[in-house]
Amino acid sequence: MNYVVIMAGGTGKRLWPLSRQERPKQVLKLLNGKTLLRLCFERLSPIFDLRNIIILTNAGYADLVRENLPELPFNNVIAEPTVRDTAGAIGLAATILTKYDPGAAMAVVTADQLIEPCEILQQAIKDALVFVNNNPDNMITFGIKPSFPSTQLGYIKCTVPQTCPDCKNQIYTVEAFKEKPDLKTANEYLGTGRYFWNSGMFVWKAKTILQNLEKLLPQSTEPLRKIRASWDSPNQQMALQEWFPKMPKISIDYAVMEKAQNVHAIMLDCRWLDMGSFAALADIISSDNNNNIVVAGQTELLDCKNSIIVTEDKQHLIAAVGLENFVVAHSPDATLVCHIDQAQRIKELLELIKQHDGEKFL
Repeated sequence: MNYVVIMAGGTGKRLWPLSRQERPKQVLKLLNGKTLLRLCFERLSPIFDLRNIIILTNAGYADLVRENLPELPFNNVIAEPTVRDTAGAIGLAATILTKYDPGAAMAVVTADQLIEPCEILQQAIKDALVFVNNNPDNMITFGIKPSFPSTQLGYIKCTVPQTCPDCKNQIYTVEAFKEKPDLKTANEYLGTGRYFWNSGMFVWKAKTILQNLEKLLPQSTEPLRKIRASWDSPNQQMALQEWFPKMPKISIDYAVMEKAQNVHAIMLDCRWLDMGSFAALADIISSDNNNNIVVAGQTELLDCKNSIIVTEDKQHLIAAVGLENFVVAHSPDATLVCHIDQAQRIKELLELIKQHDGEKFL
């Protein structure tokens, strides 16, 4: 059968103080009252049976996820006891799936991306599932057609595409994964037409990714086997607590995709956004006449320009005078005020807060 695993474990430090250790960015209601997790779920539910949608998240977020998606079966939320990056998370999900369905095909997506129109992603996933079910040793990633020479995203280099029977999308062969380039290199990438943004989304047979993990990340083999043996038994949680922290902390790109054979891609020509910062809101929400991005129930802005004003509290008034190129983000117990050009230093700021106040405001 076909399954989808939604990765929903990140905290989103660059969206502090709205995103916190106990309330991550994927459950913030910033987009017309909906969370990123809900929007992701709604994109996928037309093509997957509800029982085959699995959420992978941190143990501390499991209740928030279930609250946000009450229609999802309880056991479809898998809680990681500690953060081990995407290789460990994907290995865990694939291990559980193959225990019950050895032939499982799985799509892997992340909860913090916005993709429009959603029909483009839906068709690409359907085509990718057809491809890997017919070619079980192959793996698919999704490349985003770049709209500008980004220096903040990784790229994938692809060959000339080939047609695939029963698929509407063409299938590329991936030649290489590339790290974030400088501006000159990014412009060169765009000029070739063969480089796409690395979306971090995948489709493969669950057994295939496990075989690649065993070959390319052998340190993962014993922990995953121990977890598999105890899953759905009285020792399930004990085994997960003991063995999952022993998984190497590494991304699936570094661990597998950059080294593996038979990696292919489908190109997505769509509006795609990784919702990782306040600046990203400018790509989603229309600005006012002074180019301010406002996500708030009540504001009074006098002579403010090019600023971002955000709060989930619809009853809280944010009033500002003369702001230009600033971020103001309000939460019940903390408020961020910073110049837009300094927003990338929020993680640095959080380290100072941790030194002075401990975990209280994190």
